[in-house]
Amino acid sequence: MGVEVETISPGDGRTFPKKGQTCVVHYIGMLQNGKKFDSSRDRNKPFKFKIGRQEVIKGWEEGVAQVFEPDAVLHVFLNISVSFHLLYSISIYFQMSLGQRAKITCTPDMAYGATGHPGVIPPNATLIFDVELLKLE
Repeated sequence: MGVEVETISPGDGRTFPKKGQTCVVHYIGMLQNGKKFDSSRDRNKPFKFKIGRQEVIKGWEEGVAQVFEPDAVLHVFLNISVSFHLLYSISIYFQMSLGQRAKITCTPDMAYGATGHPGVIPPNATLIFDVELLKLE
């Protein structure tokens, strides 16, 4: 469960979205079976959303802009020896840089959940997005 980000083409690797900034993106949204349900590219109109304002699904906040709730931290236990355990806390971040194009896969808990979006997205759907970060404002 969560968000998976796969780079299609890299960005500049230096300019990353920050909380409060507006991201300007082009995207194509698809169901797992490949059926397209939305596309800013088809409308030829980029989509804008402000980071940290819950204007988009949680999977986009985490996949595009590194906004995490405290429970999103991954705890890894490393077994050093039979009698000694060392705890490391590792934060995992997925963040796109300016110009990057990525495939973002969102499990239902990071998308529309058990209710879906009637008439468009079925309940408990995993969503796949092709997202390109065009600009930050």
